Formats: sequence, C-alpha cells, structure tokens
Amino acid sequence: MPGAVRRSTPRAWRRGTAAAGVLLCASAPQPPVRAPTPAAGAEWPVASADNGGSRYSPLTQITAANVGGLRRAWSLDLGSARLPPGTRSQFEATPIKIGDTLYLCTPDQKVYAVDAETGARRWTFDAKVDLLGAPVAACRGLAAFRDAQLPSCPLRLFLGTVDARLIALDARTGRRCADFGRDGEVDLAAAVGPHPRNAYGLTSAPVVSNGRVVVGGRIVDNQSVDTASGVVRAFDARSGALAWTWDADGGKTSARDGRLYAPGTPNAWAPMSADEALKLVYVPTGNASPDYWGGRRSAGSERYASSVVALDVDNGAVRWSFQTTHHDLWDYDVGSQPLLVDLTQGGQRIPALLQPTKRGQIFLLDRRTGAPIGGVVERPVPQGAAAGDRVSPTQPYGLGLPSFEGRPLTEESLWGLTPFDALWCRIRFRQARYNGPFTPPGVRPTLAFPGNAGGFNWAAASFDAARGRLFVHWQRMATYVRLIPRAEADREGLKVWDPAGGQPRHDAPMAGAPFAVEIKPFQSPIGVPCQQPPYGMIAAVDLGSRRVAWSRPLGSARDSGPLELRSGLPAPLGTPLAGGSLAVAGGVVFIGATQERAFRALDAATGRILWSDRLHTTANAGPMTYVGQSGRQYVVVAVGGSSLLRSPLQAKLVAYALPQAGALHAR
Repeated sequence: MPGAVRRSTPRAWRRGTAAAGVLLCASAPQPPVRAPTPAAGAEWPVASADNGGSRYSPLTQITAANVGGLRRAWSLDLGSARLPPGTRSQFEATPIKIGDTLYLCTPDQKVYAVDAETGARRWTFDAKVDLLGAPVAACRGLAAFRDAQLPSCPLRLFLGTVDARLIALDARTGRRCADFGRDGEVDLAAAVGPHPRNAYGLTSAPVVSNGRVVVGGRIVDNQSVDTASGVVRAFDARSGALAWTWDADGGKTSARDGRLYAPGTPNAWAPMSADEALKLVYVPTGNASPDYWGGRRSAGSERYASSVVALDVDNGAVRWSFQTTHHDLWDYDVGSQPLLVDLTQGGQRIPALLQPTKRGQIFLLDRRTGAPIGGVVERPVPQGAAAGDRVSPTQPYGLGLPSFEGRPLTEESLWGLTPFDALWCRIRFRQARYNGPFTPPGVRPTLAFPGNAGGFNWAAASFDAARGRLFVHWQRMATYVRLIPRAEADREGLKVWDPAGGQPRHDAPMAGAPFAVEIKPFQSPIGVPCQQPPYGMIAAVDLGSRRVAWSRPLGSARDSGPLELRSGLPAPLGTPLAGGSLAVAGGVVFIGATQERAFRALDAATGRILWSDRLHTTANAGPMTYVGQSGRQYVVVAVGGSSLLRSPLQAKLVAYALPQAGALHAR
C-alpha cells in the first residue's frame, strides 16, 4: 500500500549531491517563464503532454500538501510480452488521453484503448510484429490526429513499429484507417537500404504537426559504415502520402544499388518536438555509423550528427542546426527530446529550446534561429585518434545553464563491495586511457564517462511552467571501450549481426572500418559499477536565475546488488535510471525511472520525497495525468520492467488518485 514518506535530509543525501559535482543554490524568485503550449488540464493529447515536450500539467487537485494521501484507483494487467530469446524489452509507453479514453502501446506492439475512469479495456489492436532477432522491443507512445471532416477515422492514432511500419488506427474501434497508406499502413523499411531483419524500426512516438506525421528511425549500432539510412520522413496525416524527406546527405538516389536515401547517416531515434506557430520540427540526431570510428563519414553526417536540427514542417528544409558534439566518437548522440519554453529576457519574449545531452550538458538556444542564449564556448579536448580517423580539436560547452557532467573519474573515486573487486577496478582503470569525457577510443582500452547511456537520455526533463522550474534526471555510468584491429576481429569471427543469432554482441563488427569495437559497462566481475555512487540523480533548475535549486540521488539500493541479487537495503544509492518525470502545477514531481521498484512524488520546491508506492517491478516510462469524468485527477504510469535494468517484465497500467474527488482546478 502507498504511504507518506517524510524525512529530513540525511548526510548520505548531501554527500551524493556533492559527488554529482553540481552547485546548489537558493531558490530564486519566480521567473517570467511560461510554456508555449501548455497541456490541457482534462486531457493528455501527446505522449510528452504537448509538442514542446513539457511533461507538465496545469492541474492542481493533487498538491504537495495532500499527495501523501494518494492511493491506487485502478490497475490494468497487460500480461507479459512473448519475446524471442535474446530480445530486450522496456515498457516505456506514456499513454495519451483524448475524451474519456486512454491509448497506449506495449513492447510487443499491441495498442490498447482503456476507460480513463475505471481502467476497463475497450479494444486491443495487435500489429503482429515478428520480433525474431529484434534488438529491443519498445514503444514509447502513440500520436493522434483529429479532422472532423474526414469521412472515416476522424480521430486517428499513429503507431510506429519496431519492424518499420507506420500504422493509422480509428480511435473509436481500433481498426485500421483504410484511407491511410495501403490498408492503414506505410512501409518505412523499403527505401532505407539493405539491413538485417528488424535492424531498422521505430521506438519513439511520431510527432504530428500542421497535418504532417513525422518519423525518424532506430538502427542497430556499430554494425557497418553503410547501415540503414537515418532519413527523417513526413507523411500526410490524412492520406499517408509521403510529403517530404530529409537526411544528412540530401537523400540522393544511388544508381549503383537503387537506394533512395543515403546509407549510414545520423538517425533520429529519440522523441521529436514541434512548434506549430513557427512551423518547425526539432529533430535530435544520432551518430553517423559506426559510433566509435569516423574515418569514412560524409560531409553531411559530419555537419548534422549529434545535433538538434530544425526542419520546416511544410517541406523538410533545414532552417537551422546546432551540433552538441563535433565528430562524435563516443556515442554521445542526442537521445533527449528538445524542450520548448518561452523566456522573458531584457523585457523581450524569446522562444527558447533546451537540449539535454548524454554529456550532461544542456544547451539553451533560440528556437527560431538556433543561436545560443547565454553563450557557447569551444574548449580543447584530448587528441590521439585511431588509425585513419581524426579528433575534433575542440568541443562545445553551453554557458546558459548549469552543467551536469559531474566530476571526472579518478582512481580514488573507484570502489567495490569487497577489497578484491575494488582492486580489480583499480587495475582496469590503470590499464585504460582516461583523460576526461572526450578521451579518443583506441586499441588501448579507454573509459567513456558519463557513458553512452548518459547523462541525459530520452525522457530527461519536465518543465513546471507556473514556477519556471526545469526538473532533470540523469545518470553517470562509465563505459569501457576498446577498438579491435580488423585482423583480430576477423579471427574472432565478428560479422554483421544476423537476426537468427539473437542479440548483437558487446563486440560489434563495424564492417567497412579498420576496427571492430568492444563496448561494455565499467563494472567488476560481480556486476557492481567500478565508480562510487550515486549513479542516478534528479535536480531542479530555476530558469530565471539559471541555477540549480536542489539536487539529490534518486532510488535506493533495495532492488540492486552484486550478481543481480537484490540487497534489500533502503540506502539512498542513486540507481541507474531509465524513464521520465511529470511536473504538476500543484507543486509535485512524479517519477519512477529507477532500478528500484518504486514510484515517487517529490516536492517541487525542495526535492523532498512526499510519497512513494512499492511496485511489482520497475516503472521505466513517463507518467501522465488528467481529469476523469468524475472530476478526479488521476496520475497514471506504465509499470512493466526493463531488460536493461534487469527487472522483471510484467506489464501493468497503474492509476492513482486521492481518496475523495475534489473540485477541478487548473492554472
């Protein structure tokens, strides 16, 4: 049963904050900041609340004063996905709510319509995806489009599948919209170039803007220099007709192999954002392929990889781009959704964009032009590229917002549960090269830190428009990287991934490059990270003062331990994170995300834990909120576990509400 959690700040809490290398400052007065498109209080029409990615609700029925009384209102068991051996699964979906119905998708590509008041299932659609060989089964959400003039499917839902289809469904019945594409779907795989089965697909929700449905794509990393194209495509939301395409190399057809889109270009796997008034879609891009050697990258890939790119929603033309990592050799692709806010500075309104990155940097940009707000400085970084490659002499650092990069690794900061694994970690540290976050990969092992999972990942932030506060959560998990000379890789039999063989290995072939690559977490033989905790943190940033208001570790050691055993210890460890947060105008931040099986409510003003609920497995999705027909405010989160965090895979949708309905309040 849920219960209120009220405690003073422990010493370990303060130590963890210092370890994150973040300066704590007093809360500034409420700044003149607002969200450009606040979420409607009664509904939640977009997976991230709105196309600006705010993950914010103006509802105030649930507040910091009464959240301790929150109870489970209902839950819906969605069962366990039937996955082939070796396929990873993450239940990452944030439902959308339109009218009196919730709509969500599951890792095995089923879509559910659920009564928002009772949790009763209304209909189910099965995309019938054969997941054999799929590296990951995930679906972060659906998109919706409404046009009352359409003769059929006036309210339609869009599902992007892991086997690269865009499917349109009638929200009333769950049936395909026959007038969209071919029998309700568009094939996204045919023109991106040869690739192994299920090596190209979609995991993030499409973005719908100005009558366009815009999608990117997910690839299997580090397989080849000529992997599937990273093309971004827009389709007419009514007919499914292709409206425009964009890839880093201009989408030129190759007469040699008949590809329509350039191979190996930076893909866009993370959620996108859109500004309806400016008619811009903001695309966070990945790396050119492969991640850890860049000697054969095209000029377009060099320009647009690891960037945020603003595309004209009408024609796909690039209006501006900003690169967060030059010639990325560390898998620091931009995995976080761009967050759109409006700032008032010097008496002028500035439409702004916040771009969190895996590096722990948050770049603050003018979303009309891409110009930095507060400045960006280029700093020298270590050199020493692998054969046939180069290293950019400098990398950009944003000056507009605090950095969450954290303190660098040192031998003194390594640890272990026993003297033996601590010694093992220190030996490995001395054997590796580490000169900070931009240590170039090489044949000698190197350490990448914060690591290829971040820093900030796909649902890194929420924004309280009423208070002008940004809530961010991030992790710091070092990655061990070693380039393998081609002759050695050939002797080891490293080849491009075969779906029939199950999961891709830690050792990836990087076919077409002079090296393969070994990538794995920097942890001891008993499965414990070699660096001292905390591993996961959450913080609040006042956008008026642009300073950190509070910061704390997120998640206890209760469900973590060596050899994948659960320690049962309630110590505030700060666990690895995967998932999103929700900010509500009542002064509360809701978040699961941890390796611990818990869902929490934090005080937006102080970061203090106000309430928590023990779950059957981990909640690694983004929560959402709405008002039901009864007038009650519900908070809903998908709870289904994560293969990455080694938690049980059992999908449920869980809804919370106060015991008695109160009057509806919204700002």
